Amino acid sequence: MTEAEAAVRLAEVGIPDSRREARKLAREAAGQSLADMVARRCRGEPMSHILGYRDFWEHRFEVTADVLDPRPETETLVAAALEDGFERVLDLGTGTGCILLSLLAARPAARGTGTDLSQAALAVAARNAERLGVAERVALVLSDWWNAVDGPFDLIVSNPPYIAADEMAGLQRELAFEPRMALTDGADGLTAYRAIVAGAPAHLAPGGRLMLEIGPTQGPAVRALMQAAGLERVRIAPDLDGRDRVVIGTLAPTGP
Repeated sequence: MTEAEAAVRLAEVGIPDSRREARKLAREAAGQSLADMVARRCRGEPMSHILGYRDFWEHRFEVTADVLDPRPETETLVAAALEDGFERVLDLGTGTGCILLSLLAARPAARGTGTDLSQAALAVAARNAERLGVAERVALVLSDWWNAVDGPFDLIVSNPPYIAADEMAGLQRELAFEPRMALTDGADGLTAYRAIVAGAPAHLAPGGRLMLEIGPTQGPAVRALMQAAGLERVRIAPDLDGRDRVVIGTLAPTGP
């Protein structure tokens, strides 16, 4: 199959930017069949699964079907986290490690912990940590939110499953190839936020920050959860498209 033929096939099944995607597949096809790669893409498999990687922030991350595909809007969380200093950072539901490892790479003196319910996801994160040269500064822990985590942390971040169960059927078909537990709580989309916010004050150092990625309509609800938990200076940061993307709260500092 030629690159031109690949572009036509991708266009026939409604793949946006079919020429660009065909060019990328052709460029990366060394050792693989371009026809096989195109067939996978036509079935809706994410490009990152076919190529085995996704570029995120300033680095390239290994991606498999065991982890959530890093998305550009999540870079909003990384940018917000880097607006202030931190020495110890926790990433709940780390997946590829793209958030945590990007932060550690940008802060050479910091150390981090990443948790996930999936051992396979933690293995992907470990390989990414080695590739970025930060493995000696990160601990990767099998944990359901807080049950295997000791604090305190200067910064806690998370991109939890936030898609409500009744929204799943209307999503892009690519999401069917990603781990369901990384996408939805099977309920109203706020279950993870309730658990994370409830435990955050006990795991934050005084003055520490909690930063959570959200769906575009969840800002007010997550902001209210943080305020009810006693966090201060709660605000919502938009992504590059102007949509609500990250809710940020701070634990009150101690002393005068």
